[in-house]
Amino acid sequence: MKTFSLLIFLLVAGAVQAQEIQTLFGRGSGTGGYVALANKFSTFNGDFANLNEVYGGVFINRRWLVGMGFAASTNDIRVPIQYSVNPAVPMTYQYGQGGLMLERVLSSNRSIHLVANLFSGVGFTAQYYRPQWDEWDSWRDYHNTTHDENWFYVLEPGAQLEMNLFRWLRFSPGVSYRKTYGSNGNGLGDRELTNWSYNLTLKIGSFGKRHRARHSSETISN
Repeated sequence: MKTFSLLIFLLVAGAVQAQEIQTLFGRGSGTGGYVALANKFSTFNGDFANLNEVYGGVFINRRWLVGMGFAASTNDIRVPIQYSVNPAVPMTYQYGQGGLMLERVLSSNRSIHLVANLFSGVGFTAQYYRPQWDEWDSWRDYHNTTHDENWFYVLEPGAQLEMNLFRWLRFSPGVSYRKTYGSNGNGLGDRELTNWSYNLTLKIGSFGKRHRARHSSETISN
């Protein structure tokens, strides 16, 4: 009986230890949720595009993230004259997307592991005049300068190499492939928008609850 009890104890202790999250600077375990901040590098019709992305959601069983994601271009992507709605003025392309974000984390407990993700949602492009900061009278001016608004469907699978820096912080460089369906903007059809993206991502949140030692309470009770 003592041998059987000892065996059960060792199995339970081993399971608990296996569930602890291995990080580069600490340990912990459990489930939770997180938000990711990413900078993505891509091209539209051969022109460099810098995109800022934010996504997050519920992290289920240290395996699945189910949430929402949003991204938008931030740099000056000049519209070629032949596609411009106003050739007399330098116009800029604006790109954005928003929708469902799924992530499958493989061996999340390990300090370095792989992540597969999938974005599925709506995208849009538009042309607008990009004034200098001192030319803005109001952010509402943006809506008065946009033209050729174009909506379509976006599907973007990707993969990341994720590193657990702390229990609450992960660094996840990766790559994704953006595929659009139904885009008919001037100079930005599906062929021009479909391309690879490379990203640097920081994830902040609760990736697992920490098993805290109960030395203080045990000392008091004793």
